[in-house]
Amino acid sequence: MPLQYLIQHKRSIPGLANPSDTQISLAIGGPSVLACGAWLKNTICLTQGNRAYISPLIGDLATADARHQFDHTVQRMCRNYSIQPAIVTHDLHPDFYSTQFAQAYAEQQQIPLLPVQHHHAHIAAVCAEHQLTGPVLGLALDGVGLGTDNTPWGGELLLADGARFERLGHLTPLALPGGDRAAQEPWRMAAAALARLNRGAEITRCFADQPAAATVAAMLASNVNCPHTSSMGRLFDAAAGLLGICAMQSHEAQAAIQLQQLAERFGGETDAMADGYRIDANNQLDFSPLLATMADYHDAAHHTSLAAALFHATLAAGLAAWVEQAGKQHGISRLALGGGCFHNAVLRNGLVRRLVFTSFNVFSGQQVLPDDSAIALGQAWVALQHMQV
Repeated sequence: MPLQYLIQHKRSIPGLANPSDTQISLAIGGPSVLACGAWLKNTICLTQGNRAYISPLIGDLATADARHQFDHTVQRMCRNYSIQPAIVTHDLHPDFYSTQFAQAYAEQQQIPLLPVQHHHAHIAAVCAEHQLTGPVLGLALDGVGLGTDNTPWGGELLLADGARFERLGHLTPLALPGGDRAAQEPWRMAAAALARLNRGAEITRCFADQPAAATVAAMLASNVNCPHTSSMGRLFDAAAGLLGICAMQSHEAQAAIQLQQLAERFGGETDAMADGYRIDANNQLDFSPLLATMADYHDAAHHTSLAAALFHATLAAGLAAWVEQAGKQHGISRLALGGGCFHNAVLRNGLVRRLVFTSFNVFSGQQVLPDDSAIALGQAWVALQHMQV
């Protein structure tokens, strides 16, 4: 039967690659996995032997159209590759459509269901692409992902080893005044930073143009409706808010992108801030001294490019010191970088430059982006490792 006829009539052709799918060769194989990905920047991943097929970007699963495309993509990939999944995997967050789909699919097909923590999946995706087996350190830096303790993570130092991971440390948490609303309003994260610095009295003055400033200050003072997050994305928001760069976001990562652009405008490297960070006894990386300096720049708008450059340089220095300390402690010299914050070339390159003369081999996504579009591949890799045990 002619190949063109089979394609036109969508008949099953074992191993036929869809040109719009990304194919990754894996270091191990096993029963086929269906990985359902995350909520934002969703992709689907299917494995067959030691190959992984990643769908084109479906996008955010907030709309009916996106969910229909998600369903269609699963059907299309299973059909085109003649795959009957043996296990289905998903994010920890119970409210994601991808999670609910996975649960329903596993029940319908009578196959095992495996939840995978978001940041573990970020690091696992890098391991999958680079065919890394055995233990690696992972820096997972992003906006948010549900942690195993049911709190929002996003600034994580992990030890990943196949199907398991250990949270070695995290950024010192910042309050989210108003919960999810704080992710859209960087001035709220800036207010949280001031509160953590025992400078809460400055909130209403610094953000006098925000009608909710007094309310947010009171919420922070009494710790009401203020969940905490270790997110690097929210740390960027806090810095942007303190510098007066971006008070309200109209799109994802707007504040962080503007901060990066200001750092690039500075036009050269700057030294990291001396004593701009601390690593405490619980291996939390605390950038409070850096945030205090950002707060002091608030009234000096003409210095914002310098401040943005200083912010990035100090983040890179703190992260490098954190990783080096963990590497020596655990005897690991491989580092995987994952999470949307690594779209930021100033941060990524600054960190890699600081590690180039160390013993570390640093890995990041090449075929797969660092953001949540990589989550499905990471989930699939963890599931394959899980089935090896």
